[in-house]
Amino acid sequence: MKHIGLVKNDPWLEPFEEAIKGRHEHALYKLNELTDNGKQSISDFAEGHHYFGLHKIKNGWVFREWAPNATQIYLIGDFNNWEENSAYRLTSLDNGVWEIYLESDAIHHEDYYKLMIYWNGGKAERIPAWATRVVQDENTKIFSAQVWAPAKQYKWKCKEFTPKTNPLLIYECHIGMAQDAEKVGTYTEFKDNILPRIIEDGYNCIQIMAIAEHPYYGSFGYHVSNFFAPSSRFGTPEELKELIDEAHKNGISVIMDIVHSHAVKNEYEGLGLFAGDPYQYFMHGDRREHPAWDSLCFDYGKNEVLHYLLSNCKYWLEEFHFDGYRFDGVTSMLYYSHGLGEQFNGYGDYYNGHEDDEAIAYLTLANILIHEVNPKAITIAEEVSGMPGLAAPFKKGGYGFDYRMSMNIPDYWIKTIKELKDEDWKPSSMFWETTNRRADEKTISYAESHDQALVGDKTIIFRLIDADMYWHFKKGDENFMANRGIALHKMIRLLTASTINGGYLNFMGNEFGHPEWIDFPREGNGWSHKYARRQWNLVDNKELCYHYLGDFDKCMIKLIGKTRNFQKSKIQEIWHNDGDQILAYMRNDLLFVFNFSPYQSFEGYGFLVPEGEYHVKLNTDNSDFGGFNLTDDTIAHLTNSDPLYSKDGKGWLKLYVPARTAMVLKKSK
Repeated sequence: MKHIGLVKNDPWLEPFEEAIKGRHEHALYKLNELTDNGKQSISDFAEGHHYFGLHKIKNGWVFREWAPNATQIYLIGDFNNWEENSAYRLTSLDNGVWEIYLESDAIHHEDYYKLMIYWNGGKAERIPAWATRVVQDENTKIFSAQVWAPAKQYKWKCKEFTPKTNPLLIYECHIGMAQDAEKVGTYTEFKDNILPRIIEDGYNCIQIMAIAEHPYYGSFGYHVSNFFAPSSRFGTPEELKELIDEAHKNGISVIMDIVHSHAVKNEYEGLGLFAGDPYQYFMHGDRREHPAWDSLCFDYGKNEVLHYLLSNCKYWLEEFHFDGYRFDGVTSMLYYSHGLGEQFNGYGDYYNGHEDDEAIAYLTLANILIHEVNPKAITIAEEVSGMPGLAAPFKKGGYGFDYRMSMNIPDYWIKTIKELKDEDWKPSSMFWETTNRRADEKTISYAESHDQALVGDKTIIFRLIDADMYWHFKKGDENFMANRGIALHKMIRLLTASTINGGYLNFMGNEFGHPEWIDFPREGNGWSHKYARRQWNLVDNKELCYHYLGDFDKCMIKLIGKTRNFQKSKIQEIWHNDGDQILAYMRNDLLFVFNFSPYQSFEGYGFLVPEGEYHVKLNTDNSDFGGFNLTDDTIAHLTNSDPLYSKDGKGWLKLYVPARTAMVLKKSK
């Protein structure tokens, strides 16, 4: 019997092979259905953004909307004093599609508009589902679509771009809160002020949150209302394109958080009751509302919804030259339960009938489409349950993502810091947790993301130092807690980043230990922007300790990024001793040595490594990074021959390893 690739790579999946094949075949069935049995490509199918919505054509304008429950639709806006007018009445076509052609002077660039939709028993104003620009009135706070057809189209300077993915070094960011000032930042400010920092720090990819328009700023962009509209609170579409273009010019890929796991419940701004039908885009019955997120769940079994979402995937790649996506909330999509209250203790938990095959098929089709549109595109799944095959190729029975998030790692660090005394930290546990992943799936490792920085949680630096950050983070005034936090912050990041098998992610500001949590403007804080920003002045101030952490991160990222085939190299454990709290491992010619002991330094600690000469390339104890310079990093370290191991080309490397220190050494050729 010939096994599917996923099972070949993991024989423990053999009892579930029929389920794996069933999902694969269902995705193939949907692919054939949507492509008319291969007569067109999935990319040809995902052309909705070119057909629906408002488009300028040779002799005027055309507008189309899918609204099968509607009985009448009018365009209303600045151009007709927001009144229903027969000249702006849409015509009903087949399959619930409505259409109108208009003369060139019937509407104008920057006009505000909406739809007035009638249905049996009601009517309401709605923003078109395919609107590409949506703007909020500063006074009334009401959102409207805006005609966006500037006479001068944006001309891309960087027309061809190939992401650097060996390894992928991601800087997770949010445009609005990227500024020092207590306000909403813009695409242009990010391009001018923040992008140069990311370039200097050595990251090769930015992952931007909150791009698609969302009515509530404080949702962090995860309650989307208008899936084809880049948020106007940050600027114009052209300014977003200019930001992406500038990033590409500097060798940095740009991916966006795409939220297809749910949608905001709002009816006037979003799709919640479009044309009076609560189920046009969403599930029926109890499955319509997400039980934990106060949002609505898409009906992935409806081809019109697949058309909408797949077209959305293609739109951002095509129109804005995004290099891919981090799909949010994948766990919620995979299971009827949304993964809530589930333990996922064994493989049987992934194949017991509570999986949503329609959602799985959608995710698979999305990956096929994205890589058809751009074979170099990056797709990442934010998924916590550990579903096998998520980041395996479709032809092997997987879902086709390029990477999955290693969401176990930040949870592990939080648990360790919260629950264990420093002397009880176990290097064997750390190594296992940071390297525990499926051999056939690439992952994105991270110590913390935006999740840990939100109000109600704590960043790693704040868990380590707490309130002493406010009083003892000036150079020369550090106390024990500050020194401990500075040391462990660097070690945690180095261990996480150096054990990757795909990529590494950092949320903006965390690299230098940003002291404040994130709290977006809301009624409870008087609509303040005080905590919805990043205080770059802290890391720029050389009198404070923040720059130690920022400078270390920069050196760490550049070391990893400039090491040839770093993420493809095998990780070989050299030694661990939980009693000593020592860990050592190699990747090609780089040796990583950690001493997590809070008080025990070791003289002449021996590691059996390939014979040769080793030089220190990075040391957390360097005074440039807030350390104590307890070792001389200018000297070469030579291995001592041992007759027992010399036949294998190995010898003993004996090092002085100070307490709470990590170092990276490189073997000379």
